[in-house]
Amino acid sequence: MKKWIWIFLVWGLWTGGPGCMAGDTDPVKPTPRDKCPVCGMFVAKYPDFIAGIKYPDGSYAVFDGAKDLFKFFQNVSKYHPSRKVENIVYVWVTDYYSLEPIDGKKAYYVVGSDVFGPMGRELIPFEKEEDAREFQSDHGGTGIFSFDKVTPELIKGLD
Repeated sequence: MKKWIWIFLVWGLWTGGPGCMAGDTDPVKPTPRDKCPVCGMFVAKYPDFIAGIKYPDGSYAVFDGAKDLFKFFQNVSKYHPSRKVENIVYVWVTDYYSLEPIDGKKAYYVVGSDVFGPMGRELIPFEKEEDAREFQSDHGGTGIFSFDKVTPELIKGLD
C-alpha cells in the first residue's frame, strides 16, 4: 500500500499534479477558496456559470461567469500583470443547458437575454449554435456571438 502512495506522489511531482501538464485542456474544479480575479467573488458558489483559463505551467484562473472571463481575457495585464493572453492554453465555460464545461473558444454566446448570472447581465454560453438559437427564442437576447466576436464594447454594455 505504501508503495502505491509513493508512486502516486512521485507521479504528481513529476507532472505538476493532476490536471497540470502543459497543454492540458481539462477544466479545473474550483476550490471553495478560489476567487474570480475580476470581481473577487468565490467562484465555487456558482457552479452553473463557472468559466476558466489555464496556462502552460498548470496555473489557472476561474470566473463566476463568461462576462468576467472576457473582461480578464481582453485585459490580462490589468488583472494579472505578469501574464500574457498569448500564454493562455485553454479557455472553458459552462454550457447553460448541459451544465458541462465546454471549449470557450468554440462556444456560442447569447447576449441580452432575460437570464442573469451571479454578476447580473451575462453572456450565456452554448456548445451548439442550435441550442443558442433555441435559448434566444425562449429567453430573448440581442444576439449570438462566437468567442472572437465578443468585443470589449459588448461586455461594457452588460455592466
